[in-house]
Amino acid sequence: MTLEEFIRDAADQMDSARLHFGHGTDNALDEACWLASAALGLAPDFGPEAFAAELDAGQLTRCRRLLQQRIDSRQPLAYLVGEAWLAGLRFEVNESVLVPRSPLAELIVDGFEPWLAAGQLKRAVDVGTGSGCLAIALAVHWPELQVDAVDISPAALALARTNAQRHEVGDRVRCLQSDLLATVADQRYDLILANPPYVPEAAMAGLPPEYGHEPRLGLAAGDDGLDLVRRLLIDAPACLNAHGILICEVGEAAEALEALIGEVCELVWIEFAHGGDGVFLLDRAACEAAARHLSGQSAC
Repeated sequence: MTLEEFIRDAADQMDSARLHFGHGTDNALDEACWLASAALGLAPDFGPEAFAAELDAGQLTRCRRLLQQRIDSRQPLAYLVGEAWLAGLRFEVNESVLVPRSPLAELIVDGFEPWLAAGQLKRAVDVGTGSGCLAIALAVHWPELQVDAVDISPAALALARTNAQRHEVGDRVRCLQSDLLATVADQRYDLILANPPYVPEAAMAGLPPEYGHEPRLGLAAGDDGLDLVRRLLIDAPACLNAHGILICEVGEAAEALEALIGEVCELVWIEFAHGGDGVFLLDRAACEAAARHLSGQSAC
């Protein structure tokens, strides 16, 4: 069997098993390519010449074993192989963190203009860093940048530190235990990047089985998906420099957020060339308006 024959057969089997693809790929064929590359030790972007290679018995056994694990367990492939890729970088992952998949990676690679000029980006904080993927990608792609990577989970921070060391940015990525911005409330940043939990409680039970292997702490966020985003918006202005911006992913909670603060500040919804939605941007003035509105609601 050639590699191409295995990949096409694997994709058919995954489709027949009704697997969900949302943890690094969005279709069975791409997932089968990733699975084969991991099982065979190939680069994830292996070239077309590899497809014609014939698999020996040992290679075919490894590929089929991993495929069966994926089908039987319904675990995201990233957990089975212990790694995921984001912004062109490899990260170690396990079930203490969400699988890296945020569209925010596109901004990290391409830049934050027109909202933030390259010369203005000196300090950033990644809120809810998990594996550290976004914070580390920021440090790798922006060599002059100092990044604070904060998370409430000690297990996530341990993994983030390991990944930072692997990419040799441990001197510029500071991993701190923090409930959102609490630990860094006295710091000022040019960029607050956040991918907090945003799944409404009612939607949790309806998620595909693959999501059941991820930490609930990183997914569930109250009745409307905005429990943590409300707190983040209240605290963010005090942590932003005058030219600073907040960029936050809220996914399916986008409509609820518009209803919550859309009348008091202009939410900029970012469009991505490679897919992804539910990411908003606020400058400091807009953050202040949102914070005043939400603080007033809390007082009531």
